[in-house]
Amino acid sequence: MTIILITATCAFVLAFCLGTALGFFKEVFAVEEDPLVSQIREALPGVNCGACGFPGCDGLAGAIAQKTAEINACPVGGESLVKTLSALVGGNAELKPEVVFVACQGGWAKAPLRGEYLGVNSCRAAVISAGSVKRCTWGCQGYGDCVKVCKFDAITMNEDGIPVVDTERCTGCKVCVAECPQRIIHVVPKGQKAACALCYNQNPIKAMVGKTCKAGCIKCELCVKNCPENCLTMVNGIPEVNAAACTACGVCVSKCPTKVMVV
Repeated sequence: MTIILITATCAFVLAFCLGTALGFFKEVFAVEEDPLVSQIREALPGVNCGACGFPGCDGLAGAIAQKTAEINACPVGGESLVKTLSALVGGNAELKPEVVFVACQGGWAKAPLRGEYLGVNSCRAAVISAGSVKRCTWGCQGYGDCVKVCKFDAITMNEDGIPVVDTERCTGCKVCVAECPQRIIHVVPKGQKAACALCYNQNPIKAMVGKTCKAGCIKCELCVKNCPENCLTMVNGIPEVNAAACTACGVCVSKCPTKVMVV
């Protein structure tokens, strides 16, 4: 019993000494926080998505206060945030909202499976372990990794296993872009009207595309040949649009036999 009391007393004394020392050092070595950082941090949305390139909203707040980051660095806050930060730190920056789109239409009904996948229910796990669960090795795997990481509920999976983006909810934070192992989620300026290709199948053999996906680009180049603005080129077997030159006339859409091109 005596040993227990001595042990408890020593533990209490040690804890008291350590607590007192920590309190002392906290007061002595305390770094006064810049009130501007606190004001900026309060204005930021606080979702800590990392889209700004900094470790959360705290990191961005410090960078804006030190003028090492622009006041439009946060894509989530919108124009109201830019105006608030402009009033706090000065400057005049234009916000260019962006949204994402999924460059794939090869759902379960259109892209045949290579076999039965019994691994982890994740696109990244499927790609790492099996290369692809579908015969189209470039297409969406359908397990919704992008949905899981979206903090704004802007992405849902349709009944065919393809992500659908709600452009009203999407903030263009690009977290889903980084999460997608197939690199089929792309960013475009919000409100911009231009053609784009909903396929990322880079197989150069036309016949092979048809065997791996019924909704894939068959490399016929009809969109390129018929574009009146000459703003389409084939890059790695995929039609790439010069959005600045595109007038969204829809000619490429009407000429595409597999309905890959959309405006």
